[in-house]
Amino acid sequence: MKHRQQAGSYSDAPQFGGHLLSGALNLIPGVLLHSETALDSTTMNSFKNRLTQAQEQRLLALDAWHQTLQNCSLRMECPDAYHEDLLRQADEMDRLGIVNWEEWRDLRIEADQAYLRAVAGGDYH
Repeated sequence: MKHRQQAGSYSDAPQFGGHLLSGALNLIPGVLLHSETALDSTTMNSFKNRLTQAQEQRLLALDAWHQTLQNCSLRMECPDAYHEDLLRQADEMDRLGIVNWEEWRDLRIEADQAYLRAVAGGDYH
């Protein structure tokens, strides 16, 4: 997944623990990071005591969703379970009020697209 930057160039999405966040940090109210910011344990330590509990819960939930999205072995072995897990996590974030309706819809659309790529054999090319 790429994020648009100045003059039509693209950069890789931010990562947390080696997993894509797909701009999720910019969705946390009151926390805005440049799209090229890569989060490692040192960077996360600087966030300690700066995020509210709700912001931290949101960050962790979105990271878990993106970890599942990037789980190549599950996607290849059982695309149906992979898809169901992504949808379940998105629904749970919506139920808990972690994401709004538009974010929930976008997560489900991304899950559907990933599922279609998986059943088409996208990981085998």
